[in-house]
Amino acid sequence: MTTVLQVDDLRVETVGDAPRTLVDGVSLRVDRGESLGVVGESGSGKSLTVLAALGLLPVGTRVAGGRIVVDDHVLVDVEAGRWASDRELRALRGRTAAMVFQDPMSSLDPLRAVGAQVAAAVRVHDRGLGRRAARERAVELLTSVGVRDAAERAGTRPHQWSGGMRQRAMIAMAIAHDPLLLIADEPTTALDVTVQAQVMDLLAEVRERTGSALVLITHDLGLVAENSDRLAVMHHGRVVETGETRAVLAAPAEEYTQRLMAAVPAEQERTAPAVRVGEPDALAADDIVVEYRVAGRREPVRAVDGVTLRIAAGETVAVVGESGCGKSSLAKAVLGIQPATSGRVALGGTPVRAALAERSALQRERAQIVFQDPWSALDPRLTVHEIVAEPLRIRRAYDTATVARLLDDVGLDESFARRLPAQLSGGQRQRVGIARALALRPRLLVLDEPVSALDVSIQAQVLELLDALQREHGLGYLFISHDLGVVRSIADRVVVMQHGRVVEEAPTAQIFADPQHPFTRQLLDAVPRLTGPRRGAGR
Repeated sequence: MTTVLQVDDLRVETVGDAPRTLVDGVSLRVDRGESLGVVGESGSGKSLTVLAALGLLPVGTRVAGGRIVVDDHVLVDVEAGRWASDRELRALRGRTAAMVFQDPMSSLDPLRAVGAQVAAAVRVHDRGLGRRAARERAVELLTSVGVRDAAERAGTRPHQWSGGMRQRAMIAMAIAHDPLLLIADEPTTALDVTVQAQVMDLLAEVRERTGSALVLITHDLGLVAENSDRLAVMHHGRVVETGETRAVLAAPAEEYTQRLMAAVPAEQERTAPAVRVGEPDALAADDIVVEYRVAGRREPVRAVDGVTLRIAAGETVAVVGESGCGKSSLAKAVLGIQPATSGRVALGGTPVRAALAERSALQRERAQIVFQDPWSALDPRLTVHEIVAEPLRIRRAYDTATVARLLDDVGLDESFARRLPAQLSGGQRQRVGIARALALRPRLLVLDEPVSALDVSIQAQVLELLDALQREHGLGYLFISHDLGVVRSIADRVVVMQHGRVVEEAPTAQIFADPQHPFTRQLLDAVPRLTGPRRGAGR
């Protein structure tokens, strides 16, 4: 079988007087038609390894040793003094090897229509193709990755697309020339389970049609189980375990792999709910409607259509559904960020105005949010102490002891107070975000995909922290997530939304054991499981 990617004894290090080794002697191979899964925590070197293969290492890093071959083209051979030129790399990228990045928003030009960007990817290796033909091909590609009304949507800009839809556009660009090697770096982190399944099915179809190879970088072990033939586990810049995926997951030999497996949310519902009887509901939302005005359309788009929701003190209610189903719009209406068009919201038993600006300071404090991306949610110029103290200063309730207590509550000692966000891991940054959200003693926390960007081991720590804080403070949680494994482990009740409406609501155990609505069954069927492979692996 023809080898598409061969990495031998790769070493990547920082540039400077005291270089630091980031990738230490990594060797990987993937053949045509094969899928290789690469897993490991943030900082393990998995992304740097594949970025080196395409000549895309970040500034300040370099290949210091080893050899990289892509489809018989020697791109790097440090011992022989061979380095591919920029021209060779440009000819390779897109046609022979293509990459799907984790964050589609930062990969797309915010000023250009999405369709134009896909068409540009088509023309880069086919200069003879006219603009009209390229646009038509772009629409075909967008349609093939599940973009509805692709011809109409192609003319809109990235900010008008959901995160999941933006990732579909990135995949359309990557497969434009049927490359021999597809590198997917956390390609489904921002996607709900049904779209995730569609994307992985699509990548499997491309592999079958073209015989291409896939390198799948992810922290989702279920995704790897269902979509990879072989598995490489990385830790501290080294491959610590490799082998056939099913064999490794069934009986991991290395302690680190065993720890990763143990951190995967168990397939069991939450026990001993923390609901506090007799206290006012953390949230009471009645008949919420949220509409958006869209340029060029006479009628508004109804994102939330008559949703009623209750969350008791100490209760966790998860809202799940596909991208665009209205779950984030519902959360924004609860917080007042996007005022509800109609309906009523009460927080901690107190009715509040629809718009955040019209709520009193006390009413605004009753609900806080923890965002999905802890990096972009924190001001990089402020220390941890300053970030947590900011809401207290605004309310003239600041004192150093309160900040210290909040950091201690989320498991960060006083040494973290002087650090900047860049000096923290992803899990530590998320803990800071939670501490800031708790500063004003809210009744309700809106948790918008709070662990989706984290590795499984860090994810488990944050979920344990959230559970402990809820039991201590009686917080109500509105938990928005596409990860049904996480939902199963933390939620007391599950609300399933589709097209802006609630189609099913029930206790978590009932939803997973006996779903009533076809859409709920569709969501559950799409959940990746460690018992894979199912899509495109082992073919």
